[in-house]
Amino acid sequence: MNPSPNLFLIGPMGSGKSSIGRRLAQHFGMPCVDLDASIEERTGVPVATIFEMEGEAGFRRRESDLLGTLTLRKGIVLASGGGAILAPANRVRLRERGFVVWLQASVEQQLERLARDRQRPLLSTPDRRERLQRLARERDPIYGELADLATTSDGESAQHAAERIAGLLEVHWQRTPVASTSA
Repeated sequence: MNPSPNLFLIGPMGSGKSSIGRRLAQHFGMPCVDLDASIEERTGVPVATIFEMEGEAGFRRRESDLLGTLTLRKGIVLASGGGAILAPANRVRLRERGFVVWLQASVEQQLERLARDRQRPLLSTPDRRERLQRLARERDPIYGELADLATTSDGESAQHAAERIAGLLEVHWQRTPVASTSA
């Protein structure tokens, strides 16, 4: 959606949504909300534990519920989870309530960035490359459909990518003001 007071980051795991999101939020003077971190804060357990206890379906229900609440806020940068776009209702919320940026990342870049990560349940597989390729085949068309702006962060530090993306946003995002609550 353009114009919008909100900026929503979508993309695969390892694309930099959280780290770039924090930097973009700082640049634009907005709070940054990380969807996965918010789920962990709300439940008191890591995402991996939710997957273990409730399966992916249980996690996706929690994710959708919280995404529905968070996207109602005004003036935030939201770093979504990589699979948050799977639920049709979530796609509608993202599209209607914010300017959506797809942070693209190649499978090679994801493998490099996630090499030491043992916390992500969807990477608990002997063949990470195959899993990431399959997820990209399934999710990239959805990311592309939702995105108001698509950009890559391959080969860049989070800081450099955020600076470059902020410049793109200055041109492409029609940021609307958030109504003041003070009298």
